[in-house]
Amino acid sequence: MTKVQIFDPAMCCSTGVCGPSVDPELTRIASAIFQLGKKGFTIERYNLANDPGAFVENNKVNKLLHEKGTDCLPVVILNGEIVKEASYPTTEELAKWYSLEETELVEKKPLTPLQFIQIDNK
Repeated sequence: MTKVQIFDPAMCCSTGVCGPSVDPELTRIASAIFQLGKKGFTIERYNLANDPGAFVENNKVNKLLHEKGTDCLPVVILNGEIVKEASYPTTEELAKWYSLEETELVEKKPLTPLQFIQIDNK
């Protein structure tokens, strides 16, 4: 079973998708993780501000932080091995790791705006 862990830099909340100006990359990764969750997959995600113990307990992440500082964040671990530093996995990478199509990880928007129809109950 695929195990992905993301060690995020310090953010105001667990996803970083809040505040007046949201980084589109954070929105993309949060959406992809949400779609994976709907399919029954789990990605462990740790925020340096809220979960500092996870950074200390993971020897590979701890060592990397001591060598490179927080500029190496986010760090992505796939099945126990560091596969990315300083960037989030692409949608293509996530799809490959979980044996999915990329389109399965992109939130589908309605094709047309929702319209309200008034029904007369006479």
